[in-house]
Amino acid sequence: MDTEINAQVAQQLNLKIGQVSNVLTMLAEGNTVPFIARYRKERTQNLDEVAIRDIEGAAKTLNDLIARKAAVIKAITEQGALTPALSKTIQNASTMQVVEDLYLPYKQKRRTKAMIAKEQGLAPFAAWLLKLPNGDVQATAQNYVNADLPTTSEVLAGAIEIIAEQVSENAHHREWIRDLTWKQGRLESSVKNGGQELDEKGVYQQYYQFGEPLKGLNGYQILALNRGEREKVLKIDLTINSDDVLNRLRFKEIGTIKNQAGEIVDNAIQEAYKRFIGPAIEREIRTSLTTDASQQAIDVFGENLYHLLMQTPIKGQVVMGFDPGFRTGCKLAVIDANGKFLTKAVIYPHKPANAKERAAAGEKLQQLIKDYHVELIAIGNGTASRESEEFVAANISAGVHYVIVNEAGASVYSASDEARQEFPELHVEERSAVSIGRRLQDPLAELIKIDAKAIGVGQYQHDLPAKELDTTVGTVIETAVNQIGVNLNTASVALLTHISGLNKTIAQNIVTYRDENGEFALRNQLKKVPRLGPKAYEQAAGFLRIMDGKNEFDNTDIHPESYPLAKEILAAAKLSLTDLNTPAIQKLATIDSQQLAMHLNAGAATVADIIASLLKPGRDVRDDLPGVILRSDVLHIEDLKPGMELEGTVRNVTDFGAFVDLGVKHDGLVHISRMSKQRIKHPSAILAVGDVVKVWVVDIDLKRDRIGLSLLPLVQTND
Repeated sequence: MDTEINAQVAQQLNLKIGQVSNVLTMLAEGNTVPFIARYRKERTQNLDEVAIRDIEGAAKTLNDLIARKAAVIKAITEQGALTPALSKTIQNASTMQVVEDLYLPYKQKRRTKAMIAKEQGLAPFAAWLLKLPNGDVQATAQNYVNADLPTTSEVLAGAIEIIAEQVSENAHHREWIRDLTWKQGRLESSVKNGGQELDEKGVYQQYYQFGEPLKGLNGYQILALNRGEREKVLKIDLTINSDDVLNRLRFKEIGTIKNQAGEIVDNAIQEAYKRFIGPAIEREIRTSLTTDASQQAIDVFGENLYHLLMQTPIKGQVVMGFDPGFRTGCKLAVIDANGKFLTKAVIYPHKPANAKERAAAGEKLQQLIKDYHVELIAIGNGTASRESEEFVAANISAGVHYVIVNEAGASVYSASDEARQEFPELHVEERSAVSIGRRLQDPLAELIKIDAKAIGVGQYQHDLPAKELDTTVGTVIETAVNQIGVNLNTASVALLTHISGLNKTIAQNIVTYRDENGEFALRNQLKKVPRLGPKAYEQAAGFLRIMDGKNEFDNTDIHPESYPLAKEILAAAKLSLTDLNTPAIQKLATIDSQQLAMHLNAGAATVADIIASLLKPGRDVRDDLPGVILRSDVLHIEDLKPGMELEGTVRNVTDFGAFVDLGVKHDGLVHISRMSKQRIKHPSAILAVGDVVKVWVVDIDLKRDRIGLSLLPLVQTND
């Protein structure tokens, strides 16, 4: 069976069977996806993490289908109803939906009207009607009249229930009606009677009179419609020409016969579609639409989160975190270049504070900047952000800049057990200021402490299935953390938990060992950490860096198992460990890694990776990505004019466009139609969170606080 699954997965993903087999074997042996992708390239033939996870997912889907087929066959067998033909049909089913359709007539369900009719002895009469005889239906029905069924009308009603249920449970009927509905159906919405929006800006206004073919719907439209329906603002209907469905059912069940029995069966067909098949397929299709839309939104969320985590850190600068507020004041926290908390303050630069307090706020800010050599101020983008930006811009001197930071989730972290443990002496708002500042210094290390749903990237994340979203978040964080690697001697428990092969317990043990025994000098000291066994060490070691340790290789992403090979590579180039971080090491860049791999009888991919690591020991892949835009002046939405060219940072990417921070209070939207001259499937094909882009202002809606932007230069017209 494993061989069959491997072959199916390989065919489905257009991969070689050997690649699939090796990946699934390594996963079964307890190897993690990051470890396999980074250190087993020869066995996977250079598959990346996405491809490895695709293999894992496809294999799981096939195994689940096989297990469900077995369970269905077993259940039908226990009822004594399994035939060789039915068994073969189930075994050949290619989707879970087909299996469930075939199982439906045998599935245990609550007592139905059809069951009651059968108990009353009407099954033979229903079977007689389905043969479409030319006999007198009323006279035959009279034979079934009894105390429970005192009239022929009740007899006929019971027979119709039996036939309707039988028609509705026909797998072939359901399959083609489902296909027809997908092809011809439309999803339509209207304002529900008494429906009233909570937001005066009319979030659902575009859906008050909306209709779109099922195949033309976008994921964000489906999620918006669902939310509008849930909030009792919208009424949603799935519409289709029911005559097409009924005529096809009549053709299958009645054909061209016209008699009394045919009329009764026709009534049953209409009941079957109206009460059973139609509503069931509508539920299935809406569930399928929602599932697909949710998965698409989860994928977009994951993509956005990845780019957010991978933003370039601001290194070597003293940063002030600035958490804005009106009545309760603005909380400040100064942190050194390594993220260590130095001091805090509360100032009152905004009304309702009096003039004296506002003047003192400016003096205090300037004094903190001077005393602690603050170079950069991170201002949270929440309440009073714009006023705080104006205050900061008016009180900083040359050489000091500020950045507006998305503070989403900072308050969630500040009230967490982790924050209380790290800063027990600080109030919640003061911890928030620290978090805002640290987001500039190391976005990854700070953001992983926060529930990703609170970070504010993506769309409708609070409406998405929690389990699937959490799985994606975990995968994204694991990918980002392991691609970057962490400093073994400074990494927090939260950061270490996401390293390949580690869990929260082992991560805590590492930090405890470090606290009790001092900094790690060598990677292999990890073997002394309680509960960190050989397998965990194998999986984790390559992603844990030691700066200024006893072995220079420990500050690279070369795995300890490859240290002997790394020494051979250096020797082949007539170099040594002492040449790392010197101009001499650049000699490696001239070596043909393929030929060297053959000479050393080693894997070509591994040799190439080792050479890249030796050329840039301690490298951070984020350093090659665009940095943040530093500001020293203030721009207001009122300052914007159509046609203006500006520079901004992409804050969020959705199905319909991307939101860009221009330095004004509200982000501007670049609609997907204004991103490229060529048609693109999704904005993520052009933009990613953190990108610094040049945009042109298309329009400004001051009433709704909306700014329309374009990536394409606007065509100037002469009046």
